[in-house]
Amino acid sequence: MKYALLFPGQGSQAVGMLGKHPLAELEPTYREASEVLGWDLLKLVQEGPAEELNRTERTQPALLAASIALFRVWQRQEPPSASAYAGHSLGEYTALVAAGSLKFADALKLVELRGQLMQAAVPAGTGGMAAVLGLDDDRIEALCKSYPGSEVLEPVNYNSPGQVVVAGETAALDWLQANGKANGAKLIKRLPVSVPSHCSLMRDAADKLAEQLANTDIQAPAIPVYHNLDAQPRATADDIRLALREQLFKPVRWTQTIRALHAAGIGAYFECGPGSVLAGLNKRIVDGLQSQALEDPAALVAALSLART
Repeated sequence: MKYALLFPGQGSQAVGMLGKHPLAELEPTYREASEVLGWDLLKLVQEGPAEELNRTERTQPALLAASIALFRVWQRQEPPSASAYAGHSLGEYTALVAAGSLKFADALKLVELRGQLMQAAVPAGTGGMAAVLGLDDDRIEALCKSYPGSEVLEPVNYNSPGQVVVAGETAALDWLQANGKANGAKLIKRLPVSVPSHCSLMRDAADKLAEQLANTDIQAPAIPVYHNLDAQPRATADDIRLALREQLFKPVRWTQTIRALHAAGIGAYFECGPGSVLAGLNKRIVDGLQSQALEDPAALVAALSLART
């Protein structure tokens, strides 16, 4: 069975995440991350408070560490090698660590900086994101272009057919909420985030991140990593740096990514990290897809059995 490991992004974090797995299996990775970052990631993940964990510059390294901790649990079972990796937004960094392209310590520092730059790019309260349900991609793009104001309003996460997240400035999002249903949307839900990720408001942040990426050691991945930008793997350090820069201000094309993996013959998809958001999305992208999360030990055992068939 050809399988892919998928790594989640922001929104999957929670105090006590991966709590069904024995802490003894995860703790060494959390402690390693704490030493790299200079703050107690283990305590934050285990005890919170949630408000601190949900700060973007804390969320990103915490989620990366949790997903890598679970990846190491998976690897200790000596599974057959995955055929591909992919990650949703932040999860792309986790995928690159798993593939040996980025060192864990370097990735932690990068995503902490990424979070800081994202938060600093747009003043609190002036931007955000909203999930739009019930419209196809073309209609959402047309709806955003029809906004009569000058503020940014852009589709940024193509998560599954009929589910796209839009990012932009507050006035534009207010207009979207007021007018979306009249234009065919079934539901428009504002997300509890203060950062309008993956839109043009992040260009300056991306340029600053690129400076750090230029000084970070990046290797060719041992296993193909499919990137958010265009659902294609990359083989060289410079191409990976460019993809990570552009990912910050261009959409996450998750639907396209899963379809590309499916077309490449991937038969099973395992979400390696907290939560099961991606596993749910994947089943809506391709009918009958074998997609499951590894967030509890029983699910991990079942996934191992499937991977070995």
